[in-house]
Amino acid sequence: MPMTNASNTIPNQTTYNYCALPLANYACRPDQSHGRIYAENESPTRTCFQRDRDRIIHCGAFRRLKYKTQVFVYHEGDHYRTRLTHTLEVAQIARSLARALMVNEDLAETVALAHDLGHTPFAHVGEDVMEECMKDVGGFDHNDQSLRVLTTLERRYPRWMGLNLTWETLEGVAKHNGPLIEKGQKPETAGLPVTVLAVNKQVDLQLDTFASLEAQVAALADDIAYNNHDVEDGLRAGLFSIDELRRVPLLEDIIPVVEKQYPGIAPKILMHEVIREMIGTMVEDVLAETRRRLKVLNPQSVDDIRGATQAMVAFSDDMLPKVNALRAFLMENMYRHVTVRRMRLKVSRIVKDLYDTFMTEYKLLPEEWQERVREAGGGEPKNQVERARIVADYIAGMTDRYAIKEHERLFELYWDLR
Repeated sequence: MPMTNASNTIPNQTTYNYCALPLANYACRPDQSHGRIYAENESPTRTCFQRDRDRIIHCGAFRRLKYKTQVFVYHEGDHYRTRLTHTLEVAQIARSLARALMVNEDLAETVALAHDLGHTPFAHVGEDVMEECMKDVGGFDHNDQSLRVLTTLERRYPRWMGLNLTWETLEGVAKHNGPLIEKGQKPETAGLPVTVLAVNKQVDLQLDTFASLEAQVAALADDIAYNNHDVEDGLRAGLFSIDELRRVPLLEDIIPVVEKQYPGIAPKILMHEVIREMIGTMVEDVLAETRRRLKVLNPQSVDDIRGATQAMVAFSDDMLPKVNALRAFLMENMYRHVTVRRMRLKVSRIVKDLYDTFMTEYKLLPEEWQERVREAGGGEPKNQVERARIVADYIAGMTDRYAIKEHERLFELYWDLR
């Protein structure tokens, strides 16, 4: 189906605001959206950003986040974060930040809900394996894969592939970590991920600018969420102790204050109270630093935010080294812990085996995915790039438990013979 460029206004959109609070002049307004790739009538009761959010929540990729790893594989315990619970925590923090900054809560939440849809099973272990497998056939990046889910892989509508989300949502996912190219650089020569490049050919994502403040809020909310919940999950798993955390700069002040306020506090309650205080400290710092940067820039429109020379939403110079020290602590004491490393060895073998097998013989894929390979021209041995992309789509969409079962079906000798 031929693509049409997003227009400057949404077709047939009644000019309602539907925002809970007044918006700053640098916020994204739904009645000023750049529209969708495919023109369609908008809802009379929901803004375009609310509709984006709802489409994401109802899509299959969002449901599968329930059984995708954050750090611990799903079977290791019911209380550890999954990719779904992580996403919900990011969305909650994003809404809080957006409201405080008087920008569009619905768009901030939408970008937060979409940001991890492209993650592989088994968290960053799975992504590392996919990156290695795909390095000579187009590459793999989970941010780019999230955009691919939203624009290509979700097939729920008769007139287009993907969810046909607004330009602002696609921009927020694509520019998750800031501008992707330098000013004046051509996207075709920048070595961009495959989906970003493809979508940008359909509609200009302004890849040399920052994303909206709402998208920047979602990105910082991601940092706040995972740093805090990984501390909680690591404590719960016994990978490190509260006493070890006392040496981390961000926590060396928080823990004694909580203990002084609540003498004799139980260790489990102490853990929860420390996490709450740490989230609050990070949020307050981001708000103060963002307001300081906004005051200097004095933006009069969302385009002023996009055209700035630095991100507007950020940790302060005082907080950033403390956050980095916490990341370093988690890397050494959690992500590289022997328990996690042993699981990493096993699950990396699963992903590599699946990839190699389907690349060698694509007819072992389910019928629907075989057809996608043929449609893409990947059925011919010489067309390895096309086949690899479809195989990567299939594997990246798996939950942990589905990947484990698929591996067993292929390599457990007696799986179908019992």
